[in-house]
Amino acid sequence: MNHAKSYFLECCVDSVESAIMAKKGGADRLELCSNLIIGGTTPTLALYEQIRETVDIPIHILIRPRFGDFLYSSHELSIIQKEISIFRSSGADGIVIGCLKEDGDLAVAEMKMLIEHAGDMRLTLHRAFDMCKDPFKTLEEAKALGIHNILTSGQSSSCAKGIDLLGQLSEEAGDNISIIAGAGVNETAVRTLLAETSISSFHMSGKKIVESRMQFRNPHVSMGIPGMSEYEIWQTDAEEIAAVKHLLNQAQTAAPY
Repeated sequence: MNHAKSYFLECCVDSVESAIMAKKGGADRLELCSNLIIGGTTPTLALYEQIRETVDIPIHILIRPRFGDFLYSSHELSIIQKEISIFRSSGADGIVIGCLKEDGDLAVAEMKMLIEHAGDMRLTLHRAFDMCKDPFKTLEEAKALGIHNILTSGQSSSCAKGIDLLGQLSEEAGDNISIIAGAGVNETAVRTLLAETSISSFHMSGKKIVESRMQFRNPHVSMGIPGMSEYEIWQTDAEEIAAVKHLLNQAQTAAPY
């Protein structure tokens, strides 16, 4: 018996407000992090618990101890293991992890060690995949590790630029692992990816800039990243999420059984 192809939308959020907007827009799942402005780091347990109390869709936790590369020290790996265990005990639905070796290969032994701490949580290999040396070798290693999803831009700065590799990866993935397209995902990009690839899972943040409510602003001091105003807050836009979800619903309706 053949089943209809299913389409899936994950939204990356780093605040309760963004989580609420993602759910309102129709996201199927949240990837929760902190510091999305620098690509995301591990969120606090308090943030997770607040969102879990507020939003009733699955939550996957990004476990990334710092900004930068994915070559981790023994201390960092120990931190990652402990954080996986903490979020597993707290009821998180999945984790989003990834580490590499110096030569650009997937750090398979380290990944096995981390996965042991995950229990029955769902596993996503994050965009460390986009920094690896051989994406097809890494895809096969991810399958062997029992990873459920790979989040990737097709090793490019955006999913639109990486569309050729994304299409190839989707074909090679088979039924046991899902390729999730990320980076620059919006209504336009998804329309193209649906038309030109077999990808059916998408990851977006749908960010917009929300102006700070601060009335007094000291013009002589900056506490944030150079070039970034602390009086501008990134927040998920429910309408951006809803536009993509509408496309996926249309694709679902049109999908053959």
